[in-house]
Amino acid sequence: MIGNLQQLENNALAEIDAATTEDEISAVRTKYLGRKGLLTGLLRNIAQVPDTEKPLLGKRSNELKELLNTKIEEALQHKSQLQKENILLKEKIDVTLPGRSVRYGRIHPVIKIRREICAIFASFGFSVVEGPEVELDYYNFEALNIPKDHPARDMQDTFYIEENIVLRTHTSPVQVRIMEKVQPPIRILSPGRVYRRDSDVSHTPMFHQIEGLMVDKGVRFSDLKGILTVFLRKIFGKETILRFRPSFFPFTEPSAEVDIRCVMCQGRGCRVCGQSGWLEILGSGMVDPAVFKNVGYDSEKYTGFAFGLGLERIAMLKYGISDIRLFFENDFRFLKQF
Repeated sequence: MIGNLQQLENNALAEIDAATTEDEISAVRTKYLGRKGLLTGLLRNIAQVPDTEKPLLGKRSNELKELLNTKIEEALQHKSQLQKENILLKEKIDVTLPGRSVRYGRIHPVIKIRREICAIFASFGFSVVEGPEVELDYYNFEALNIPKDHPARDMQDTFYIEENIVLRTHTSPVQVRIMEKVQPPIRILSPGRVYRRDSDVSHTPMFHQIEGLMVDKGVRFSDLKGILTVFLRKIFGKETILRFRPSFFPFTEPSAEVDIRCVMCQGRGCRVCGQSGWLEILGSGMVDPAVFKNVGYDSEKYTGFAFGLGLERIAMLKYGISDIRLFFENDFRFLKQF
């Protein structure tokens, strides 16, 4: 039996040395030291050994078991260390390199412009209000003097949820909702997301608008012109030149488009301004009496003006951005410039 134990030891040590992976080493442990292993099987015949040799056989078998466990653990640790070293060599990790710094977020340029505009109008006494993006057809169109089948609806390719429920095409419905609840004087600014079925380098199906409304006794077109002149010069610089052009909006009368001298070519004419030297910035006008009638205001007593502009357009002109889609691609290289 002692000779058999010696032979088992020699075989086990040889297999441990020959093993090349951790799985092969674990297989040697199971083969020799497992519940059904060779050492256990050998000791089952201990009853056939004379009583005088049993103590020596028990001692020798315990020593062998301890030796094999030690050799197996050493082999496993060695293989594990080699594996780690191979991974480091393969991945070529330079542990002397500094750690990666935390990248801090930036304010999105559209949000930045929105905050700047709100701050400017807050200095004029305007307060910021918001409303639902899923809107009733009545508030989005009819209350704003745009009845069904009106040609102006063709200018706003609308997303319909149901026949009389839409994704709002502008933030003007917020103005109607406020006027229904509050009596003049009113000075409000309504920013938010709006939706139209349009997509190219200068349009997206979702974009941001900000609209203003002022209603009180004696509000005149000159008040509108003065406020918008100061606002645009705060945004684009005090040397900004602007002009008002007659236009048409169903909810204002008279109406005007507001242009500024092209910020790219300084009025000389370029691709951005279509060689005209001017850039269209916003729409504006005096509130149509029909809108006042819909909200219960006396148009003989009160007058007011409204205006609206796209935040992406202002940001594109202010920061020299050529493609509106860049705002929504979540590219950190683009966003970190602001």
